[in-house]
Amino acid sequence: MSSIPAAATPCRIAFLGTGLMGAPMVRRLLGAGFAVTVWNRDATKAEPLVADGAVVAASPVDAVRDAGVVFTMLSDGAAVGAVLFDSGVAEAIAPGAVVVDTSSIAPPIARDHSGRLAVRGIAHIDAPVSGGTVGATAGTLAIMAGGDGDVVARLADVFAAIGRVTHVGPSGAGQICKLANQQIVAITIGAVAEAMILVEAGGASREKFREAIRGGFAESRILDLHGARMVDRNFAPGGSSKFQLKDLNAVAAVAEALSLDLPLTARIRQEFTDFVASGGGDQDHSALLVHLETLNNKDQDRNQ
Repeated sequence: MSSIPAAATPCRIAFLGTGLMGAPMVRRLLGAGFAVTVWNRDATKAEPLVADGAVVAASPVDAVRDAGVVFTMLSDGAAVGAVLFDSGVAEAIAPGAVVVDTSSIAPPIARDHSGRLAVRGIAHIDAPVSGGTVGATAGTLAIMAGGDGDVVARLADVFAAIGRVTHVGPSGAGQICKLANQQIVAITIGAVAEAMILVEAGGASREKFREAIRGGFAESRILDLHGARMVDRNFAPGGSSKFQLKDLNAVAAVAEALSLDLPLTARIRQEFTDFVASGGGDQDHSALLVHLETLNNKDQDRNQ
């Protein structure tokens, strides 16, 4: 069984939140030899992990007892706070343990959680991830870790099971970097979607266009993965539009606090706001293409 290098006893992991991202991350940890106890609010999303070797706990408190590392992968800051502090989890975590929050939440909330756990002798790392369900399944997630660098280093073999970790700064820095990542993702999705619309309107093939520019300056993971989704019109959620919007709203709040003007981010945030309001929240964020197509169809109708 794997262990944290500086620890005297094997590392047992608790993982709270086994949805689209959490479940494949748990499988990677199990595959690396860690003992993992899981909990999910909807137990049906946790039970399939038993076949992979996980233990399913009846409550988050039961899950974290005797765990050396507690992962959270939940929808937002309110959900993380509710599980950690309103359900008795913080009291049940042993002093000396580490909470690794891989959820995407606002930086001030991450810093608040870190401070409240520190009072109890519990370390906290905000470690949001990028790479979607594909990266979670392959164990190639980009992990942006904020907090004590020594704690991040002690967890090196744990992080190695799920991806590549980079210590980016003090508490909250991981979340800042994730928000910046989400800016790039959202704006690039918008750029690829608009290019697809332009190409088709001009009489070219979207599929062949994507093939033609591969390897050029426009190459990116977005063009590779989400460009393929747009060509195939496969918008089953890997990363949902409502969560993309949640992150863009958090970017806007941080930008306002820092007196920053981010016009490209503001525009793409508005498009995602409109798309989610029209019912697209549960579709993959690459489905922004559908929203932009609708806008263009309305413009064409007005011009006829």
